[in-house]
Amino acid sequence: MKQMTFTDAEYAGKRKQTRKELFLIEMDQVVPWKGLVALIEPHYPKGEGGRPAYPLMAMLRVHLMQNWFGYSDPAMEEALYETTILRQFAGLSLERIPDETTILNFRCLLEKHELAAGILAVINGYLGDRGLSLRQGTIVDATLIHAPSSTKNQDGKRDPEMHQTKKGNQYYFGAKAHIGADEDSGLVHSVVVTAANVADITQVDKLLHGEENVVCADAGYTGVEKRPEHEGRQVIWQIAARRSNYKKHGKRSALYKAIRKIEKAKAQVRAKVEHPFRVVKRQFGYTKVRFRGLAKNAAQMVTLFALSNLWMARRHLLASAGEVRL
Repeated sequence: MKQMTFTDAEYAGKRKQTRKELFLIEMDQVVPWKGLVALIEPHYPKGEGGRPAYPLMAMLRVHLMQNWFGYSDPAMEEALYETTILRQFAGLSLERIPDETTILNFRCLLEKHELAAGILAVINGYLGDRGLSLRQGTIVDATLIHAPSSTKNQDGKRDPEMHQTKKGNQYYFGAKAHIGADEDSGLVHSVVVTAANVADITQVDKLLHGEENVVCADAGYTGVEKRPEHEGRQVIWQIAARRSNYKKHGKRSALYKAIRKIEKAKAQVRAKVEHPFRVVKRQFGYTKVRFRGLAKNAAQMVTLFALSNLWMARRHLLASAGEVRL
């Protein structure tokens, strides 16, 4: 047994569990660690010669904490030195902490081999094995993620892969995350990241898994069923009607009230697609892109939506784990 440091001994004696500690305890139980390690291991350096590589499990846990808590590479290194619960979760000790370059290299490894999509697939497969598989419907939607519009950088330019778009009466500069979510559970099964000025309707075919019989979307997707890429697709398109289309009937008319009732029912189904956005933006604090270029940001967004599935399904997973132990 490794000798306990004074810091660890002091931490072990504390009484109150913080929200961060409770969060990590839950995530430790619901993340499919074996599946993720098996996904990454073929690409992970073995550390032959020179200094041995850090254990893959430790680096994976550090990477996930970066996504959960929004740490940059230098901030993650400092947090591992400063915060006992983070070291314990990663299985590290103060004797050997990965520096910011090592943390960066691990993320670059995942980006190089495009493993973010694999992480989403592993997590969704794990959820499917526990009764949270895809059902018969898909909800599609998109959200804007801001990017720095300042030109005060080395190149003196804004990120050329990000673009400006107008929503309502306000302009936004950044990227757009398009997702396809399960109609029943709200869990994300598809993610596409584009510049902010790309129309939502053009990405729908990339967000469908092919087994659905109904597709739900807001009024921004009006006319999607007429696009050539959906020719012959046997699905029911539940697209919200634009309010201007039925306001002309008058608010007191029976037809207006009937249409409003139908639209309310559609909206109640579509509301589930907002849950992953809330988790990513509020729970994980991801409201601005961290990197330049779409590829790096896309990898992080796909990982975040994969982790949002675990967060939303955690109670079901924890209950299932408790039943297994009993």
